[in-house]
Amino acid sequence: MSAKGDSAVGEQGVPKAANAAKRPAGGAVKAAKKALGTAKSAAAKTPKPTTKTAEAPAAKTTKTAGAPAAKTSKTARKTAEAPATKSPKPAPKAAKPESRLAMVRRARKINRELADVYPYAHPELDFRNPFELLVATVLSAQTTDLRVNQTTPALFARYPTPEDLAAAVPEEVEELIRPTGFFRAKTKSIMGLAAALRDDFGGEVPGRLDDLVKLPGVGRKTAFVVLGNAFGVPGITVDTHFMRLARRWKWTDRDDPVKIEAEIAEIFPRSEWTMLSHRVIFHGRRICHARKPACGACPIAPLCPAYGEGETDPEKAAKLLKYEKGGYPGQRLNPPPDYPGRPAPPAAGVAPGAGA
Repeated sequence: MSAKGDSAVGEQGVPKAANAAKRPAGGAVKAAKKALGTAKSAAAKTPKPTTKTAEAPAAKTTKTAGAPAAKTSKTARKTAEAPATKSPKPAPKAAKPESRLAMVRRARKINRELADVYPYAHPELDFRNPFELLVATVLSAQTTDLRVNQTTPALFARYPTPEDLAAAVPEEVEELIRPTGFFRAKTKSIMGLAAALRDDFGGEVPGRLDDLVKLPGVGRKTAFVVLGNAFGVPGITVDTHFMRLARRWKWTDRDDPVKIEAEIAEIFPRSEWTMLSHRVIFHGRRICHARKPACGACPIAPLCPAYGEGETDPEKAAKLLKYEKGGYPGQRLNPPPDYPGRPAPPAAGVAPGAGA
């Protein structure tokens, strides 16, 4: 019982102190010594403080934790350095936009170059007087000047004056101008303008823009053709060729002919307007074509921001040249004396020089 009780006291603690208080003094001393011995024995068997144990794992942990840190740092350095050595070279800086002054200088230089290339530039419609030029220009819409030149000799042989044309039978006029296309609408226009000239201007073509644009079928383009080439009044003719090249050369970014005309007029002196129009149109018909420009044969290629849109190989480009530049006939049956090309052939069944 006692041993069993000690065992219980040793484990529980509190009952052991209570029993000791009930014993005689001698027993208490004996019990105290025994308890002290038990405590020493327990202390001897008790594991050493965990300080060392705690330190060891800590040191180990530190070592273990340090190793990955070093590896991570090295890997990070490699990762950080790798993209820097393999990154592509920076893209070149975009070209500085052309200033207004630079564009004007380049445009005027192009005009001077074209003057050297086409010293013989001229209107490519055959005419002998302002009336014939006016009618021919109206007929040239949506067709070639060559087709008009092959058609007008018979027309003017039959109706040489505004009075004659105004009094014509519409069906007969339609048949004469049928090759130019849209012949019914064109017949209405040329007969209408002929009647207006007869009734309002004494049978004479007026030399003022405001008067010309009031005539049926006559717009600013037609009016400037007549003013510039029949009256010597400067004007810019914005046809499809002029519009295309003005945009390719970055003279304008407009699509409206009237706005293009206004912008180009600010670039060039007024005295140049008519001949500028001829030169640009000549170049557009012979070299700088709409679908496949002959870039490799272009004399102003160094000044052209659109160089490369067409054929750049010189030999292949030379095969794209038209009219006198390609060794072919021009568009006029009766060209001016200084024209270096061959006259165009007349229409079938029309004698050369008829109507001249």
